[in-house]
Amino acid sequence: MTSRFALLALSAALFSGLAYANDPKATITELEARLAKIGPARIDGTDKAGDKTVPALYFGPRKINGNYDVVDEVKKKTGATATVFVKDGSDFVRVSTNVLTPEGKRGVGTPLAKAKAYEAVSKGDSFCGDVDVLGTAYSACYHPIKDASGGVVGVSYVGFKK
Repeated sequence: MTSRFALLALSAALFSGLAYANDPKATITELEARLAKIGPARIDGTDKAGDKTVPALYFGPRKINGNYDVVDEVKKKTGATATVFVKDGSDFVRVSTNVLTPEGKRGVGTPLAKAKAYEAVSKGDSFCGDVDVLGTAYSACYHPIKDASGGVVGVSYVGFKK
């Protein structure tokens, strides 16, 4: 009887992973739910992101800059690349990501390209569509991250290679 339940549990887990297969809209909802569960977004001080000093982005008590557990969990569950950007002046800078540079390092400290997604999130809107991320084509979604006052303090991203 135990093996039957184990098989059912495994089937359910595999099926739930398939629900996200190449679906950035469902996957960004997963990323945002994980972040919201930690707590509300806020900026508190500064921190390093690559070779830049940028605002420190927190969700509840947890600083996201340099913390990769949430983006890595999304990748493990769905296969998607995931990133959290912080707003730094007019830029959005990667502070937590599983997107790799051509050299094989996490793309922390790199800015969001000033293209369609940038235009949308700068206005507080979401963007879903085909994009180029550090030289690779993705089907992606970007959502603004807002603080308690409704100001845009960052961006969440998920994407699937095309």
